[in-house]
Amino acid sequence: MPLSLKPVDGSFAVCRLAAGSALPEWFRPGPFATVSWTDDELSILCHDSQVPETVQCERGWRCLMLQGPFAFDQTGILLQVLQPLAEAKIGIFALSTFDTDYVLVKEHAFEATLQALVASGLTVGRGYAPDTELSR
Repeated sequence: MPLSLKPVDGSFAVCRLAAGSALPEWFRPGPFATVSWTDDELSILCHDSQVPETVQCERGWRCLMLQGPFAFDQTGILLQVLQPLAEAKIGIFALSTFDTDYVLVKEHAFEATLQALVASGLTVGRGYAPDTELSR
């Protein structure tokens, strides 16, 4: 059975706050959000609409969830998605949870992303078919 991906609704922002920052009051966990603290930064991924204009961020990301769960010893799962996107020269932002992986691409590349994934044999969403105008 081919790997299946599910589009996650919404437009997302990837934000960078200073190392040691507390979680900001504007952040509210939603259907999809993540927070990572490191010695170098605090990164937040959340819906675009939550992020104040003054925050350093990269806006306009669309998200695809790999339909897991996947065992930790299962190999090559993310590669099945990243390889066709690399060949199509589509940049990504990837992250993982306990059960699965998520791949984000910029909104302007979303249709090309879906086309590349379907062309590589992956299943995207329910009944997705590439836009025939864009695939010409």
